[in-house]
Amino acid sequence: MAERHWFREYFEAILIAGVFLAFTNSYLIKTFYIPSGSMEYTLLEGDHLFVNRFIFGSGSDLERSLLPARELRRGDIVIFRAPENPKNDLVKRLIGLPGDKIELKDTHLFVNGVEVMDQAFAAYRTDFPGYVPYAPNRNFFGPYTVPDEEFFFLGDNRNNSLDSRFWGTAPRRYIKGRAFLIYWSFGGETPDGEWKGYANKLAQIGHTLAGFFTETRWSRTFHLPR
Repeated sequence: MAERHWFREYFEAILIAGVFLAFTNSYLIKTFYIPSGSMEYTLLEGDHLFVNRFIFGSGSDLERSLLPARELRRGDIVIFRAPENPKNDLVKRLIGLPGDKIELKDTHLFVNGVEVMDQAFAAYRTDFPGYVPYAPNRNFFGPYTVPDEEFFFLGDNRNNSLDSRFWGTAPRRYIKGRAFLIYWSFGGETPDGEWKGYANKLAQIGHTLAGFFTETRWSRTFHLPR
């Protein structure tokens, strides 16, 4: 029997690996990094996450029957397409489900007329450029009723987050998954997601490699954000 050509074997292996990775990235696990401080201290700039793509049961009836799923819950940390620019992804905490009435009075959050007392995840940092003591919508919002098939999100860093207080709710079809594991946290320069050319990308890679051991936050490796 003739030996198979080495090129064909490598090509087939790479093709199978590519199909597997594409399926995994589309339906099971996706990676995401945090480019801003809107979710501090739960998530920090430079945190790299695995995102559970199937937990909320998006997709076809067949996918929902094969993969374990559940409905979205208040408190979930969710990755979704930005309502203002669907090409970008955001990560925020789910606060309001369809039909919920949301109201904020300074640091007090009310859902359906009841104050949410357990907000240990919420921070009200003032040590960032451009902070002002009072801003409309940020400090006082609502009451607002979440529309059907829509969801209301807030950043944990309430004073430094553009969220549903400013751009409204996000539709169900924009939901991508839930953040469930930090696999790497880098404390060095974090890209903002904007493409600035190959030279800039190469410089970012160089900075990351140079600071990998000294800038990595090792204590956050394999941390489960809650």
